[in-house]
Amino acid sequence: MPKPLTAHPSSSLNGHAVIPGDKSISHRALMIGALTEGETIISGLLEGEDVHATAAAMRAMGANITREQNNVWRTFGVGIGNLKQPEHPLDMGNSGTSARLIMGLVASHAITATFTGDSSLSKRPMNRVIEPLRAMGAKINASEGGTLPLTIHGTNTLKPITYKTPKASAQIKSCILLAGLNTAGTTTVIESTLTRNYTENMLTAAGIPVITKTTDGGIEHAVTGGGTLLPSLVQIPRDPSSAAFPIVAALISPNSNVICENIGLNPTRDGLYRTLIDMGADLSITNKRTESGEIIGCLTAKNSTLKGINLPPERVPDMIDEIPILAIAASFAQGTTTMTGLAELRVKESDRLQTTYDGLKACGVKCEIGKDSLTIHGTGQPPN
Repeated sequence: MPKPLTAHPSSSLNGHAVIPGDKSISHRALMIGALTEGETIISGLLEGEDVHATAAAMRAMGANITREQNNVWRTFGVGIGNLKQPEHPLDMGNSGTSARLIMGLVASHAITATFTGDSSLSKRPMNRVIEPLRAMGAKINASEGGTLPLTIHGTNTLKPITYKTPKASAQIKSCILLAGLNTAGTTTVIESTLTRNYTENMLTAAGIPVITKTTDGGIEHAVTGGGTLLPSLVQIPRDPSSAAFPIVAALISPNSNVICENIGLNPTRDGLYRTLIDMGADLSITNKRTESGEIIGCLTAKNSTLKGINLPPERVPDMIDEIPILAIAASFAQGTTTMTGLAELRVKESDRLQTTYDGLKACGVKCEIGKDSLTIHGTGQPPN
C-alpha cells in the first residue's frame, strides 16, 4: 500500500554523497562477462532488480555468476557461441536494457528463448531491435505490436548487416553489436548521433575491438565476429544519473556544498553536467581519470544562480534519463528553459515527459508541454 511522503526544506546540504554503481555498465559487465572464457571479477555492481534480472538470465543460459562480500561479483563465462538453452522463460522484470540487449545475444546462438516482463515492460516497443535481428536471420514471434512476451529462435549462422538506426538508441546499437559477436564477418551499426558507448568500450577492453569512425553517412561502429572475449577486473563507475539528484539539490539550496566521487563521466552520459555549467552552475570536476575503460571524476556542486537556456536537441541522447531533474533545476533558474527532442521519454517504463510536466504543475511551476518538448519558466529566485 503506498504511503505518503512529506518533504521539508533544508537550510543547506553539505558533505559527501555516496552514489551507487552505474546501471547501464552493470548490465553489460554481466552479459559480456558471461561470454568470456574465464573469470571476470566485477566490483561496484548496481544491485537493483533490473541488474538482477540480467544476472538471472545469464545464469539460465549457463554462466556461473556468484556474489561475494563487499559487492564483488564473479562471472565464469561460457565463451561466445556457447550459451545454453534456458529451461524456462527469461523474466526481464521492468528492464528494457536487459530485454533488448539479451535478445541480441540469444539471436546469434542456436537456442530458443522466450522473453517475458512485467506489465510495464510488456507495453514497451521491441520492434526497434526485432527488425534488425530478423534482417540478420533470427526468427522472432512477438506479441501484437511487437511487444513482450516474445520468442526468439536463434541461429549460429546469422549474417552480418550494415544497419542505420532510425533513432538515437544505445540499446539498438548494443543489441546488434552483441549479435555480431557470434556472426561471421563484420556487423556495422550507423547512427546519426553518438549514443552511450559502454558496449563498445567494454568489448574493446575485453579483446574484441569495436571500430568507430565518422563518415558522411553518420557514425559507424563495426565489430567482427569469431573473436574471444578475455576475462578481466571490472570496476563499475558510480552512476551519473543518481549523482544528478544531490548535485542539483546542492545547486538550488542555499549555502550548500556537495561532493560526489568516482562518478562516470563518459562523454555520452555527461550531458546534464555540461548543461548545468551552461546555466551558470558552480560545478567543478576534479581527479578526472580512466578506469576499466571509462572516464570518472569527482563532482563538487555549490549553490548557484542559474539561468534558463535552450537545450540543444542533439544533446538530449547524452542526458535522456536526466531530463526530469534538469526540469527541477530549470524551475529555479532565471528566465525560460526550452527543451525539444524529448519523444523518447514518452516510451520509457512510463511517460516520463507527461509525468515531469504534471509534477511541475502540481508544484506551481509555470510550464508548457508539447509532443516532444517542455518549456519551463523559472522563478528566478537566487539562493540565499
